[in-house]
Amino acid sequence: MSYLRLLRTAAILILSVLPAQALAVEFVTVGPRAMGMGGAGVAVTTDSLATYWNPAGLAMTQTVDIRILGGAQVIDRLGIADAVHDLEKFNPNDPNTAANLAKAQDIANRINRPGATVSLNGSAGLYIKGHLGEHAFGLNVSDVATGGGFVSTPITATQNGSNVSLAGAMALRGLEARQVAFSYAHAFADKTFSFGVTGKIIQGAAYSGSTTLTGGTDVSVTDNFGKSTLSTAFGIDMGAIYRPSSWLRFGVVAKDINQPTFNAPGGGELKLGPQVRGGVAVNPYSSLTVTADVDATANKTFVPGVKSQVLSLGAEQTVLSEFLSFRLGAFKNMKDANTPFTPTAGLGLRIFAFRMDVGGGYDFREKGALGSLSLSLTF
Repeated sequence: MSYLRLLRTAAILILSVLPAQALAVEFVTVGPRAMGMGGAGVAVTTDSLATYWNPAGLAMTQTVDIRILGGAQVIDRLGIADAVHDLEKFNPNDPNTAANLAKAQDIANRINRPGATVSLNGSAGLYIKGHLGEHAFGLNVSDVATGGGFVSTPITATQNGSNVSLAGAMALRGLEARQVAFSYAHAFADKTFSFGVTGKIIQGAAYSGSTTLTGGTDVSVTDNFGKSTLSTAFGIDMGAIYRPSSWLRFGVVAKDINQPTFNAPGGGELKLGPQVRGGVAVNPYSSLTVTADVDATANKTFVPGVKSQVLSLGAEQTVLSEFLSFRLGAFKNMKDANTPFTPTAGLGLRIFAFRMDVGGGYDFREKGALGSLSLSLTF
């Protein structure tokens, strides 16, 4: 059996264990290298972050890698952040009552627009990689969080004499996956093919809260997610990489294939459906990498009506044996035809075993921002 057929077989086995129409929370971009390359990491990540992106990548290089990182992303849809800011600055006692009522109604209309929501995600943790010949091992202690906010009680503008008031509410939802993960990967035939698996003990912290939206009053979000509901589950990730030549790699990963289930606030369950993502990486020459990832699944978010199925594109050029690494990329949610590609960029600096990486991006239309920083030792 050829190694291409082996990769296809691995992908079929991964997909065959997925229930029909299973959906997952959105795929979080972990690490500044992937973030700088538009969120692509399935086929190119071979350091300790492969414990998250694709455990098969651990076996593609024989290195020891230790790193700490943190990163976050915020997506502001249809300018709701600006509208809320205008609501906070609103003066209910403006003497020009007619003009003030019109201003209040404009703010209410902007906040109440269908699709005016905010999403956020983030990650932080310690990641470690080691190897023994063609056998590779990885460990991470990390926290991957996703959340969102949406209008639950529409904003209304009312007049009472000379006073104009604005009032409504925003619902807040979120989940932290606090996890300890152990990965194993093995490479075959001079690293032509590798397969990896990750087992995770996950403490899920689920949140459900709300914040009032009142004209002339500061809106508090971080303090109103509510008390977390804690529960523990076990998760399994599987991945494979096929490298038919030194300049070409294909990767596939399926995360949470056993559907870890957590307690939801107020009763009920919060089940994580599997995430499946594929990737390809090309090296036109040794110091240049061009890569792309795409979600095979349409993933849920915590905002009703918003799904995530991301296409990521990126490139990395290294200089002076990785003393400097320059990265560019872009990504797009294919489930939201109205959103453009979001550009990203990143920079890496390596001095002997130490390296520092930064990455980020900005959506100039929807005003969504993302950023990540990592410090690592690689031997």
